[in-house]
Amino acid sequence: MWRALLKALGRADHTVTFYEKDVPYYATARDAWHHPPGFNLRLYNDLDEIRTEVRRDLDRADVAMITSYCPDAQLASRFVLDSPARVRAFYDLDTPVTLSALADGQPVPYLPAQGLGDFDLVLSYTGGKALQELQSRLGASVVLPLYGSVDPESHGPAAPHADFRGDLSYLGTYAADRQPALEELFVRPAAQMPRHRFVLAGAQYPHDFPWARNIFFLRHLEPALHPALYSSSRATLNITRRAMAQYGYCPSGRLFEAAACGAPIFTDGWDGLKAFFTPGEEVVRVDTAEDVIAAIERPDAELKSIGQRARDRALCEHTAGQRARTLITYCNEVAAGSQPAACSA
Repeated sequence: MWRALLKALGRADHTVTFYEKDVPYYATARDAWHHPPGFNLRLYNDLDEIRTEVRRDLDRADVAMITSYCPDAQLASRFVLDSPARVRAFYDLDTPVTLSALADGQPVPYLPAQGLGDFDLVLSYTGGKALQELQSRLGASVVLPLYGSVDPESHGPAAPHADFRGDLSYLGTYAADRQPALEELFVRPAAQMPRHRFVLAGAQYPHDFPWARNIFFLRHLEPALHPALYSSSRATLNITRRAMAQYGYCPSGRLFEAAACGAPIFTDGWDGLKAFFTPGEEVVRVDTAEDVIAAIERPDAELKSIGQRARDRALCEHTAGQRARTLITYCNEVAAGSQPAACSA
Protein backbone atom coordinates (compact mmCIF):
# COMPACT_ATOMS: atom_id res chain seq x y z
CA MET A 1 0.00 0.00 0.00
CA TRP A 2 2.77 2.46 0.97
CA ARG A 3 4.78 1.72 -2.14
CA ALA A 4 1.86 2.32 -4.46
CA LEU A 5 0.87 5.51 -2.63
CA LEU A 6 4.40 6.90 -2.73
CA LYS A 7 4.70 6.07 -6.41
CA ALA A 8 1.43 7.90 -7.08
CA LEU A 9 2.64 10.94 -5.13
CA GLY A 10 5.83 10.98 -7.17
CA ARG A 11 3.84 10.94 -10.38
CA ALA A 12 1.94 13.97 -9.09
CA ASP A 13 5.31 15.80 -8.84
CA HIS A 14 5.65 15.46 -5.08
CA THR A 15 8.85 14.40 -3.34
CA VAL A 16 8.75 12.03 -0.38
CA THR A 17 11.54 11.26 2.09
CA PHE A 18 10.79 8.08 4.02
CA TYR A 19 12.73 7.22 7.17
CA GLU A 20 12.85 3.50 7.89
CA LYS A 21 14.63 1.68 10.68
CA ASP A 22 17.08 -0.80 9.17
CA VAL A 23 15.83 -4.19 10.34
CA PRO A 24 16.61 -7.54 8.68
CA TYR A 25 13.03 -8.67 8.02
CA TYR A 26 12.39 -5.69 5.70
CA ALA A 27 15.58 -6.09 3.70
CA THR A 28 14.43 -8.61 1.08
CA ALA A 29 11.28 -6.74 0.09
CA ARG A 30 13.13 -3.45 0.14
CA ASP A 31 15.88 -4.68 -2.17
CA ALA A 32 13.33 -6.00 -4.66
CA TRP A 33 11.65 -2.61 -5.00
CA HIS A 34 12.87 -0.08 -7.52
CA HIS A 35 12.28 3.27 -5.90
CA PRO A 36 9.93 5.51 -7.91
CA PRO A 37 10.85 9.05 -8.99
CA GLY A 38 10.58 11.57 -6.19
CA PHE A 39 11.12 8.97 -3.46
CA ASN A 40 14.06 9.06 -1.07
CA LEU A 41 14.60 6.21 1.39
CA ARG A 42 16.64 6.96 4.50
CA LEU A 43 17.70 3.89 6.46
CA TYR A 44 18.84 4.40 10.03
CA ASN A 45 19.91 2.41 13.06
CA ASP A 46 19.47 5.05 15.75
CA LEU A 47 17.09 7.94 15.08
CA ASP A 48 18.66 10.13 17.74
CA GLU A 49 22.05 9.88 16.00
CA ILE A 50 20.68 11.41 12.80
CA ARG A 51 18.50 14.11 14.35
CA THR A 52 20.35 16.84 12.43
CA GLU A 53 19.52 15.22 9.09
CA VAL A 54 15.91 14.57 10.13
CA ARG A 55 15.37 18.16 11.22
CA ARG A 56 16.95 19.46 8.02
CA ASP A 57 14.47 17.43 5.95
CA LEU A 58 11.55 18.50 8.15
CA ASP A 59 12.52 22.16 7.79
CA ARG A 60 11.97 21.82 4.03
CA ALA A 61 8.81 19.69 4.20
CA ASP A 62 5.27 20.86 3.51
CA VAL A 63 3.89 17.78 5.28
CA ALA A 64 5.54 15.90 8.15
CA MET A 65 3.97 12.55 8.98
CA ILE A 66 4.45 9.73 11.44
CA THR A 67 2.59 6.43 11.24
CA SER A 68 1.50 3.78 13.68
CA TYR A 69 4.00 1.00 14.44
CA CYS A 70 6.89 3.44 14.14
CA PRO A 71 9.64 1.85 16.27
CA ASP A 72 10.86 5.25 17.48
CA ALA A 73 7.46 6.88 17.80
CA GLN A 74 8.10 9.09 20.83
CA LEU A 75 11.21 10.76 19.42
CA ALA A 76 9.81 10.87 15.88
CA SER A 77 6.64 12.54 17.14
CA ARG A 78 8.70 15.24 18.85
CA PHE A 79 10.60 15.86 15.62
CA VAL A 80 7.36 16.12 13.62
CA LEU A 81 5.50 18.31 16.11
CA ASP A 82 8.47 20.66 16.53
CA SER A 83 8.86 21.07 12.77
CA PRO A 84 7.72 24.12 10.78
CA ALA A 85 5.84 21.90 8.30
CA ARG A 86 2.52 23.37 7.21
CA VAL A 87 0.79 20.08 8.05
CA ARG A 88 1.93 17.80 10.88
CA ALA A 89 0.11 14.50 10.53
CA PHE A 90 -0.32 11.13 12.20
CA TYR A 91 -1.54 8.16 10.15
CA ASP A 92 -2.95 5.16 12.02
CA LEU A 93 -2.71 2.16 9.72
CA ASP A 94 -4.45 -0.18 12.15
CA THR A 95 -6.95 1.95 14.05
CA PRO A 96 -9.14 -0.89 15.41
CA VAL A 97 -6.07 -2.49 16.99
CA THR A 98 -5.07 0.86 18.51
CA LEU A 99 -8.52 1.51 19.96
CA SER A 100 -8.99 -2.07 21.19
CA ALA A 101 -5.66 -1.93 23.02
CA LEU A 102 -6.64 1.35 24.68
CA ALA A 103 -10.00 -0.11 25.72
CA ASP A 104 -8.18 -3.07 27.30
CA GLY A 105 -5.80 -0.80 29.17
CA GLN A 106 -2.80 -1.98 27.17
CA PRO A 107 0.10 0.30 26.26
CA VAL A 108 0.29 1.50 22.67
CA PRO A 109 3.97 2.36 22.18
CA TYR A 110 3.54 4.14 18.85
CA LEU A 111 1.15 6.73 20.28
CA PRO A 112 2.65 9.98 21.60
CA ALA A 113 2.34 10.18 25.37
CA GLN A 114 0.16 13.29 25.11
CA GLY A 115 -2.23 11.74 22.59
CA LEU A 116 -3.00 13.08 19.11
CA GLY A 117 -4.31 16.54 19.92
CA ASP A 118 -1.18 18.37 18.77
CA PHE A 119 -1.34 17.08 15.19
CA ASP A 120 -2.92 19.22 12.49
CA LEU A 121 -4.30 16.14 10.76
CA VAL A 122 -4.95 12.58 11.91
CA LEU A 123 -5.52 10.00 9.18
CA SER A 124 -7.06 6.60 9.74
CA TYR A 125 -7.01 3.47 7.57
CA THR A 126 -10.45 2.84 9.13
CA GLY A 127 -13.51 5.05 8.77
CA GLY A 128 -16.89 5.03 10.49
CA LYS A 129 -17.12 5.22 14.25
CA ALA A 130 -13.35 4.78 14.63
CA LEU A 131 -12.90 8.40 13.55
CA GLN A 132 -15.02 9.67 16.43
CA GLU A 133 -13.13 7.46 18.91
CA LEU A 134 -9.80 8.88 17.78
CA GLN A 135 -11.21 12.26 18.73
CA SER A 136 -12.85 11.29 22.02
CA ARG A 137 -10.10 8.98 23.32
CA LEU A 138 -6.97 10.59 21.93
CA GLY A 139 -7.98 14.22 21.48
CA ALA A 140 -7.47 14.32 17.72
CA SER A 141 -8.91 17.45 16.15
CA VAL A 142 -9.15 16.85 12.39
CA VAL A 143 -9.64 13.13 11.70
CA LEU A 144 -10.19 11.78 8.19
CA PRO A 145 -10.11 8.34 6.55
CA LEU A 146 -7.41 7.36 4.09
CA TYR A 147 -8.31 3.82 3.08
CA GLY A 148 -6.20 1.13 1.51
CA SER A 149 -5.79 0.92 -2.23
CA VAL A 150 -4.37 -1.10 -5.10
CA ASP A 151 -1.64 -0.49 -7.64
CA PRO A 152 -3.09 -1.53 -11.03
CA GLU A 153 0.45 -2.02 -12.34
CA SER A 154 1.00 -4.80 -9.79
CA HIS A 155 -2.48 -6.31 -9.62
CA GLY A 156 -4.53 -7.25 -12.63
CA PRO A 157 -5.79 -10.36 -14.43
CA ALA A 158 -2.94 -12.86 -14.82
CA ALA A 159 -2.35 -16.14 -16.61
CA PRO A 160 -3.77 -19.05 -14.55
CA HIS A 161 -1.28 -21.29 -12.76
CA ALA A 162 -1.99 -25.03 -12.68
CA ASP A 163 -0.85 -25.40 -9.06
CA PHE A 164 -3.21 -22.63 -7.96
CA ARG A 165 -6.29 -23.99 -9.74
CA GLY A 166 -9.35 -24.29 -7.52
CA ASP A 167 -13.01 -23.53 -6.99
CA LEU A 168 -12.27 -21.24 -4.04
CA SER A 169 -9.01 -19.68 -2.86
CA TYR A 170 -8.11 -17.92 0.35
CA LEU A 171 -4.97 -15.83 0.87
CA GLY A 172 -4.06 -14.79 4.39
CA THR A 173 -1.67 -15.38 7.26
CA TYR A 174 -3.08 -17.44 10.13
CA ALA A 175 -4.85 -15.35 12.76
CA ALA A 176 -6.61 -16.83 15.78
CA ASP A 177 -9.39 -14.23 15.68
CA ARG A 178 -10.05 -15.04 12.01
CA GLN A 179 -10.03 -18.82 12.48
CA PRO A 180 -13.74 -19.32 13.39
CA ALA A 181 -14.83 -17.51 10.24
CA LEU A 182 -12.25 -19.40 8.16
CA GLU A 183 -13.57 -22.72 9.42
CA GLU A 184 -17.18 -21.72 8.71
CA LEU A 185 -16.61 -20.14 5.31
CA PHE A 186 -13.77 -22.27 3.95
CA VAL A 187 -13.21 -25.52 5.86
CA ARG A 188 -16.87 -26.49 6.21
CA PRO A 189 -17.68 -25.90 2.54
CA ALA A 190 -14.63 -27.95 1.60
CA ALA A 191 -15.85 -30.82 3.78
CA GLN A 192 -19.27 -30.71 2.16
CA MET A 193 -17.91 -30.42 -1.39
CA PRO A 194 -15.25 -33.18 -1.53
CA ARG A 195 -15.09 -33.12 -5.33
CA HIS A 196 -14.21 -29.44 -5.39
CA ARG A 197 -10.72 -28.04 -4.95
CA PHE A 198 -9.96 -25.42 -2.27
CA VAL A 199 -6.64 -23.57 -2.16
CA LEU A 200 -5.28 -21.87 0.98
CA ALA A 201 -2.15 -19.72 0.82
CA GLY A 202 -0.49 -18.23 3.88
CA ALA A 203 2.00 -18.61 6.68
CA GLN A 204 1.95 -19.65 10.35
CA TYR A 205 -0.89 -22.18 10.11
CA PRO A 206 -0.66 -24.66 13.02
CA HIS A 207 -0.29 -28.41 12.64
CA ASP A 208 -3.74 -28.95 14.14
CA PHE A 209 -5.47 -26.89 11.47
CA PRO A 210 -8.50 -28.91 10.29
CA TRP A 211 -7.11 -29.88 6.90
CA ALA A 212 -9.13 -31.88 4.39
CA ARG A 213 -8.00 -33.89 1.38
CA ASN A 214 -9.40 -31.31 -1.02
CA ILE A 215 -7.71 -28.32 0.69
CA PHE A 216 -4.40 -27.61 -1.02
CA PHE A 217 -1.92 -25.55 0.96
CA LEU A 218 0.65 -23.04 -0.30
CA ARG A 219 2.87 -22.19 2.67
CA HIS A 220 4.43 -19.12 1.16
CA LEU A 221 3.26 -17.17 -1.86
CA GLU A 222 5.37 -14.20 -2.83
CA PRO A 223 3.42 -11.03 -3.63
CA ALA A 224 4.29 -11.19 -7.32
CA LEU A 225 2.26 -14.42 -7.56
CA HIS A 226 -0.87 -13.11 -5.84
CA PRO A 227 -2.53 -12.10 -9.14
CA ALA A 228 -1.93 -15.60 -10.49
CA LEU A 229 -3.64 -17.09 -7.46
CA TYR A 230 -6.64 -14.80 -7.80
CA SER A 231 -6.83 -15.53 -11.53
CA SER A 232 -6.58 -19.32 -11.14
CA SER A 233 -9.64 -20.01 -8.99
CA ARG A 234 -13.30 -19.55 -9.78
CA ALA A 235 -13.64 -17.29 -6.73
CA THR A 236 -11.64 -16.04 -3.76
CA LEU A 237 -12.64 -15.53 -0.13
CA ASN A 238 -12.14 -12.42 1.98
CA ILE A 239 -12.31 -12.65 5.78
CA THR A 240 -12.00 -9.63 8.05
CA ARG A 241 -10.10 -9.58 11.34
CA ARG A 242 -12.42 -9.39 14.36
CA ALA A 243 -11.42 -5.89 15.48
CA MET A 244 -11.77 -4.56 11.94
CA ALA A 245 -15.19 -6.17 11.51
CA GLN A 246 -16.37 -4.71 14.83
CA TYR A 247 -15.46 -1.18 13.76
CA GLY A 248 -16.39 -1.57 10.11
CA TYR A 249 -15.25 0.68 7.28
CA CYS A 250 -11.92 -1.13 7.24
CA PRO A 251 -11.45 -2.88 3.88
CA SER A 252 -8.27 -4.90 3.62
CA GLY A 253 -5.77 -4.12 0.91
CA ARG A 254 -6.20 -7.65 -0.41
CA LEU A 255 -9.88 -7.00 -1.03
CA PHE A 256 -8.91 -4.25 -3.47
CA GLU A 257 -6.11 -6.35 -4.95
CA ALA A 258 -8.38 -9.32 -5.65
CA ALA A 259 -10.96 -7.00 -7.18
CA ALA A 260 -8.36 -5.41 -9.45
CA CYS A 261 -7.50 -8.90 -10.69
CA GLY A 262 -11.13 -9.45 -11.67
CA ALA A 263 -11.57 -12.25 -9.13
CA PRO A 264 -15.13 -13.00 -8.00
CA ILE A 265 -14.98 -12.22 -4.28
CA PHE A 266 -16.95 -13.92 -1.51
CA THR A 267 -16.69 -11.78 1.63
CA ASP A 268 -17.96 -11.76 5.17
CA GLY A 269 -20.19 -8.83 6.05
CA TRP A 270 -19.19 -5.71 7.97
CA ASP A 271 -20.53 -2.23 8.46
CA GLY A 272 -19.61 -0.04 5.52
CA LEU A 273 -18.97 -2.81 3.00
CA LYS A 274 -21.38 -1.28 0.50
CA ALA A 275 -19.40 1.98 0.55
CA PHE A 276 -16.62 0.11 -1.26
CA PHE A 277 -18.32 -2.69 -3.22
CA THR A 278 -22.01 -3.41 -3.74
CA PRO A 279 -23.00 -6.79 -2.27
CA GLY A 280 -24.82 -8.95 -4.79
CA GLU A 281 -23.42 -7.03 -7.75
CA GLU A 282 -19.68 -6.53 -7.24
CA VAL A 283 -19.03 -8.99 -4.40
CA VAL A 284 -20.97 -11.87 -2.87
CA ARG A 285 -21.62 -11.58 0.85
CA VAL A 286 -21.40 -14.92 2.67
CA ASP A 287 -22.27 -15.48 6.33
CA THR A 288 -22.51 -19.28 6.49
CA ALA A 289 -21.04 -22.36 4.85
CA GLU A 290 -24.33 -22.78 3.01
CA ASP A 291 -23.94 -19.29 1.53
CA VAL A 292 -20.48 -20.23 0.26
CA ILE A 293 -21.68 -23.49 -1.26
CA ALA A 294 -24.53 -21.72 -3.02
CA ALA A 295 -22.13 -19.10 -4.35
CA ILE A 296 -19.67 -21.70 -5.65
CA GLU A 297 -22.51 -23.40 -7.50
CA ARG A 298 -23.34 -20.25 -9.45
CA PRO A 299 -22.60 -20.44 -13.19
CA ASP A 300 -19.14 -19.40 -14.35
CA ALA A 301 -20.55 -16.56 -16.44
CA GLU A 302 -22.33 -15.08 -13.43
CA LEU A 303 -19.20 -15.23 -11.27
CA LYS A 304 -17.05 -13.71 -13.99
CA SER A 305 -19.54 -10.86 -14.38
CA ILE A 306 -19.37 -10.13 -10.64
CA GLY A 307 -15.58 -10.16 -10.79
CA GLN A 308 -15.52 -7.78 -13.75
CA ARG A 309 -17.82 -5.32 -11.99
CA ALA A 310 -15.58 -5.42 -8.91
CA ARG A 311 -12.56 -4.76 -11.11
CA ASP A 312 -14.29 -1.80 -12.74
CA ARG A 313 -15.15 -0.35 -9.32
CA ALA A 314 -11.63 -0.88 -7.97
CA LEU A 315 -9.99 0.82 -10.94
CA CYS A 316 -12.47 3.69 -10.78
CA GLU A 317 -12.41 4.40 -7.04
CA HIS A 318 -9.76 2.43 -5.13
CA THR A 319 -6.39 2.89 -6.81
CA ALA A 320 -3.32 4.40 -5.18
CA GLY A 321 -3.69 7.33 -7.56
CA GLN A 322 -7.12 8.14 -6.13
CA ARG A 323 -5.82 7.85 -2.56
CA ALA A 324 -2.87 10.12 -3.37
CA ARG A 325 -5.24 12.76 -4.72
CA THR A 326 -7.34 12.43 -1.55
CA LEU A 327 -4.26 12.89 0.64
CA ILE A 328 -3.13 15.93 -1.34
CA THR A 329 -6.60 17.48 -1.04
CA TYR A 330 -6.69 16.91 2.71
CA CYS A 331 -3.27 18.44 3.23
CA ASN A 332 -3.94 21.47 1.04
CA GLU A 333 -7.16 22.22 2.87
CA VAL A 334 -5.62 21.80 6.32
CA ALA A 335 -2.68 24.00 5.31
CA ALA A 336 -5.13 26.64 4.11
CA GLY A 337 -6.88 26.62 7.47
CA SER A 338 -10.15 25.12 6.21
CA GLN A 339 -11.95 22.07 7.56
CA PRO A 340 -11.60 19.32 4.95
CA ALA A 341 -14.48 16.96 4.28
CA ALA A 342 -13.96 13.23 3.98
CA CYS A 343 -13.69 12.12 0.37
CA SER A 344 -15.89 9.24 -0.74
CA ALA A 345 -14.52 5.72 -0.52
